[in-house]
Amino acid sequence: MTMPTTMPVVVGADGSEASLRAVDWAGEEAALRGAPLRIVHAALLWSAYVPLVPQPPRWAAAAEAAADEMLGEALIRARAGRPRLEAGTETIDGTAREVLLALAGRAQLVVVGSRGHGGFTELLLGSVPRYLATRAPCPVAVIRERAAGPRRGEIVVGVTGRPDQEPVLDYAFREAGLRRADLRAVHAWTQPVSAGPGDMLPPVFDPEAVAEEEARLLAEALAGRADAHPDVTLVQHVVRAHPAKALIDAAAGADLLVIGAHGRAAGVLGLGATAHAVLHHCPGPVIAVRH
Repeated sequence: MTMPTTMPVVVGADGSEASLRAVDWAGEEAALRGAPLRIVHAALLWSAYVPLVPQPPRWAAAAEAAADEMLGEALIRARAGRPRLEAGTETIDGTAREVLLALAGRAQLVVVGSRGHGGFTELLLGSVPRYLATRAPCPVAVIRERAAGPRRGEIVVGVTGRPDQEPVLDYAFREAGLRRADLRAVHAWTQPVSAGPGDMLPPVFDPEAVAEEEARLLAEALAGRADAHPDVTLVQHVVRAHPAKALIDAAAGADLLVIGAHGRAAGVLGLGATAHAVLHHCPGPVIAVRH
C-alpha cells in the first residue's frame, strides 16, 4: 500500500552517534519524500522503573534539560542543507521500542540507528531495530554506525521467489523510482530446493542447470513489475552463495538495501536468519519490510 506523503518520517534519537547518523539520513529521506520529520526521544520518567519510588524532582528537571539539548542538536543536523524541511522534536515517556512502535502506525517510515545507548541487550544489533523490524506496520530503516561509501545510484533488493514477498518487491520498485536509481534484484542459492514434501534432493547436481532454474525463478518473481515501473532500470542477479553474504556484497556502495522481515515468531531473535545477518553486518542503510 502506498503511504501518503503527508505521513511523517519518524526517527528515534537518544544522543548516541549512531542515532544522530540516523537523524541525518532521516532528514534526507523526509526531504526526498516531501514529508515532515518527527524526531522522537523516548525516556522513562523513572529510569529504574520502580513505580512505588518517587523520582526526585531535580532528576526529572535535569533529564528534561538534557533531552531538550540533545533534541536541539538532532534538529540542527536534520535541517542542515534542507531549509524547507518541516521538522519537530518530542520527548515521550516510555521505552524506545514501545514508543516507536506506537508511532509506526501513523508513519510512512521509522528510522533507527543500529544500536544506541543502553545495556547489554542493546549491544549487538540492538533490541530496538530487531523489535521494530518484526512488528512495525510500516517499513523500518536501520542505519549503521559507519558510512556505506560513495553512492552509485542503485538500490538492492533480496528476492526469495516466495509469493509472500510481493510487498517487499513493490516497495523496492517504488523506492528506486523515487530516487531515480537502478534496481538490482538479487537471488542467491546454495543447492537445489525440494519441489514438494518428500522430494529427495539429488546428491549430485549440475550447477549450471540449477543456476538456470534459479534465474527463471527470479524472472517469474519480477514478472510484470518492470513494465509497471518503466522508469526503473532493472538488473537481475543470480548468485550461488549464502543469501546474507550475497546481499551484503551486492549492497556495498549502494544507496539502499531492501529486505523482507518475517513476523515476530520467526527465526533468530524474532527475525529470519538472513535478515538478522544483513541488519547486523551490512554497512549501508537497510530497510526491512514485513512480509
